[in-house]
Amino acid sequence: MTILPPDPDLTALRFELARLRAARGWSYDELASRSGLGRRTVIEIEQGRTIGTLRTWHALAHALDTPLDELFSTLCRGHDLPGPPQD
Repeated sequence: MTILPPDPDLTALRFELARLRAARGWSYDELASRSGLGRRTVIEIEQGRTIGTLRTWHALAHALDTPLDELFSTLCRGHDLPGPPQD
């Protein structure tokens, strides 16, 4: 029997990206410049038209000075994180 994990909350991830960008007062252009990504890439990720690669998210996390694991933890909103239970 295969037990599949819950679906990741991709909407929460892109909303977190938008929140972090807005909290810094950055435009799409600013985040694109700081991350080395194209403006169109940033817009399409934030608006949910594409998910991006791990390399893309790594660049975004560095630009936002946010740990990648903290950013990706939003994928588990609505369900428990994998691993042993936390006390």
